[in-house]
Amino acid sequence: MTVFIVLSNLTDKGAETIVDKPERIKEVNEELAKIGAKVREQYVVFGDIDFINIVEVDNIDAFLKALIELNSRGTVRTKTYLAIPVDEAINAIKAKPSIGHPHEKK
Repeated sequence: MTVFIVLSNLTDKGAETIVDKPERIKEVNEELAKIGAKVREQYVVFGDIDFINIVEVDNIDAFLKALIELNSRGTVRTKTYLAIPVDEAINAIKAKPSIGHPHEKK
């Protein structure tokens, strides 16, 4: 599974929806589950971001399409980041081939 961090902000329309129906937050999680994405953790935060979501994804193409559809509704705006476990990142950094390092001897 691929993990993404999704930061989201409600639009004015989205805030109105949440005020009227707070359960809508979890309904979006159910929509994502239909395409094989699992919201592992979800937080409401205070500041310049409204929600932080940690999402596991089986099908990146379907997830991309779902995010575009969610954003097209006009209730939320998202920023999405690929999250790589540290051990996997270390292994990837050690892996060959490499484009080379300027200090690397040839």
